[in-house]
Amino acid sequence: MKRYFLIFYSLLAVLGLSSCDLDDDSPNFHFTALQITSVELPESFDLNGTYEVKVTYVRPDGCTFFEGFDFVKEDVTVRNVVAVGSVRTDQACTAAIEEEEATFIFVVLFDEPYTFRFWQGTEDGMDEYFEVEVPVN
Repeated sequence: MKRYFLIFYSLLAVLGLSSCDLDDDSPNFHFTALQITSVELPESFDLNGTYEVKVTYVRPDGCTFFEGFDFVKEDVTVRNVVAVGSVRTDQACTAAIEEEEATFIFVVLFDEPYTFRFWQGTEDGMDEYFEVEVPVN
């Protein structure tokens, strides 16, 4: 009897999932990098310390929303930081450019100075960054 219930519920699940249309050919958003204009970092880090880093970025229009940060480890203590936004493509947008703030948490694991490279945009097809080096006590 249990076997029939298992088969019945399995069949019901397969039929239920196959009736859903999950294949939408036209996504209503895409991701984009947001220009970082300034950052607040301490003058130095303590080894094994945890720090909140405040970043100011540009929101170019009303259809772009902050999603988080992308961190790329270039070397042991070198980090490229990009603010990531999603852009809605299914609505009319306001053209207002706004500066907004977001934070991320950083944990110091190495006793060497850290170099942060914050993305500012592209020029002639090349990514532009501003660098901030923070020594570790």
